[in-house]
Amino acid sequence: MDLTDITYFFDCCMGQWSIERTYHYVPQQQIERSHTDFRVDAITPELRRKVLADNGYDPVDNIDSLPGFQLAFHTVSDKGDQVTQQLRALFVPKQQEGSVLRGDYLRDRAYEEDRPIVSSFTYDPSNRELIMTTPYTKVVSVDSILLVNPTMRIRRILNYVRPAAGEAMDTLALVGFGVEQKVDG
Repeated sequence: MDLTDITYFFDCCMGQWSIERTYHYVPQQQIERSHTDFRVDAITPELRRKVLADNGYDPVDNIDSLPGFQLAFHTVSDKGDQVTQQLRALFVPKQQEGSVLRGDYLRDRAYEEDRPIVSSFTYDPSNRELIMTTPYTKVVSVDSILLVNPTMRIRRILNYVRPAAGEAMDTLALVGFGVEQKVDG
């Protein structure tokens, strides 16, 4: 598998980011704005292995060459709500179709639920878009990061009400949009 472009994507993501987002809570017909200060750093070999272990994931060949990061963020909403979180993530490519990579996205702590979680990802180098799909208990989150250039990302978050097994995801609980700008290397 060719990890050159996804490695570039994550190299660009390292550093301090300033993020402005708008969330649309669809059922409530409410809109919320937030500001996030977001720090992304390289993940250490020890933390890579911990993320695997926390998720009960089988050992992975060449683990130290896989994309991953550790991050910390602080978000303040226009309503005054604040969230601070830290987590570690590891991307394990499983297959490549043309230049598109697909695989598992592991975190030691999930956003919606405070627990380790295994999600899926797709990375398309033709537009440098990473799509992460996470099945939480109540929603399925489809999160897209589009790397416009090394200092700007566009974020799209779609949280679907989790459908019954075999049913289509067709009911949105939340739609989020964000502009993410790097403020240092």
